[in-house]
Amino acid sequence: MSASLRRNLPLFIAFRVLFHARFYYPVIGVLFLDLGLTLEQYALLNVIWAVVIIVLEIPSGALADVIGRKRVIVLAAVLMVVEMAVFAFAPRGAWLFSFLVFNRILSGAAEACASGADEALAYDSLPEGDRQTTWPRVLESLLRWKSGGFFLAMVSGAALFDQGLMVSLFSWTGWTPDAGVTVRWPVYATLVTSVLCLLVALNFREPPMAQPSGRHATGRAWQNVIEGAVHVFTSRRILFLMVAALLIDSFVRIFLTFASNYYRLIELPPVVNGMLGSTLALLGFAVAPVAKRMTARLGVAANYTIVAAFVLVGLTGTALAIPYWGAWVVIPLGLSMSALQFFTSNYLNLWTESHVRATVLSFRGVAFNLGYALAGILFAQLTAHLRTTHPGAGENAIFSMALPWLPAGFLGCGIVLWLALHWGQKRNDKKR
Repeated sequence: MSASLRRNLPLFIAFRVLFHARFYYPVIGVLFLDLGLTLEQYALLNVIWAVVIIVLEIPSGALADVIGRKRVIVLAAVLMVVEMAVFAFAPRGAWLFSFLVFNRILSGAAEACASGADEALAYDSLPEGDRQTTWPRVLESLLRWKSGGFFLAMVSGAALFDQGLMVSLFSWTGWTPDAGVTVRWPVYATLVTSVLCLLVALNFREPPMAQPSGRHATGRAWQNVIEGAVHVFTSRRILFLMVAALLIDSFVRIFLTFASNYYRLIELPPVVNGMLGSTLALLGFAVAPVAKRMTARLGVAANYTIVAAFVLVGLTGTALAIPYWGAWVVIPLGLSMSALQFFTSNYLNLWTESHVRATVLSFRGVAFNLGYALAGILFAQLTAHLRTTHPGAGENAIFSMALPWLPAGFLGCGIVLWLALHWGQKRNDKKR
């Protein structure tokens, strides 16, 4: 492997860390509410974000396979910079929601462009004969670095948001920052890292097997979309992986979207959000070597069943919402998300041909965000219904009443998936 292509691997890890470890994540729910939005508006913003990804994910992945992965990665980084600038300087008041809708559209477009293209570029930078053994090691390293990045982002982001802590830190200067100022400090910090992310993206090198081509790029991209769809929908193992992964991902992400609201519900101060977020991140250190051994020793169905069991335990714990002690739920949910990312990336890259790799990985993004968008719509409908049936109830009370529906819904969907898989296996056995 040439030195320029070898450099793609640490750049891939750096890009993933900078793109995803955002300082406002540990307080995102309460941040939006403190800016003046309702739970329904916040849920709607996340649905808009997911829909944009669904619309753009596959075309951007197919285009990356045709014109070059680096070009699409750079576009993703540029969109991230603009997205964070809009978020950082959106005015409060009547125009706030409109600006945040624009922010979510930009964010979804950035996510769609980044998802799949960076991973495909990194995977194709490896020597072809070594990919099956080397890629799990790259994923293990990625999981560790992402954990470290998330740890720093979660702790510092929650600290920046905590007005009381900031007042204490700045007391020696004679300046007292108010809550209206500190509420966006995590966003400003993420704007800085978005610029660093763009610098990393500009230093990627295109692998020889994925050299960009400008001739008939649009037509070739649509051919890749069709070929990628055939590859996904005619492969029973890929379909099972996609459905199982989107089910797990959507339910956990709905909780993580409202995690800061949950921490407020169980009476934890904002600075603790960062500590819990860092706990989620540090779990990646423990998951990485274990997940690598599990892929070598266990089958796909067994690995995903174990992950689903952890999710069910965690969601059941959130429904109890025990003051202070309810923070334990971050452990099973954090373990499950880290393991899910490892398994899904490992199996999809292993089962996919190079010339449609970014396209197929984009189908993964579409599946995940379809599930997340649907879960977000249902959760918004649920909170709206609870608001109607319990007039006068505050945001915390409504959120508390909605939590028990998460484990119940996840268990119901899991049973349906298991029955469908069992029925499909019986049909195949009869045909034989």
